[in-house]
Amino acid sequence: MKLEEMRKMTPSDIDKKINECKDELFTLRMQLSTGTLRETHKIHELRKTIARLKTVKREIENGGN
Repeated sequence: MKLEEMRKMTPSDIDKKINECKDELFTLRMQLSTGTLRETHKIHELRKTIARLKTVKREIENGGN
């Protein structure tokens, strides 16, 4: 997801997307612990996406860009 797309979302949409990403991150971590995860880079990508979403949400709440 690109930053421009994130900035067009409403705060409630951002919250939903954060929860979806957290659920997916949990699933990936479980796969990692059981040894069935092949694409370990996805964990890093999801963590970055969650951080970006939280940053954009904070920007929206503060009224700035």
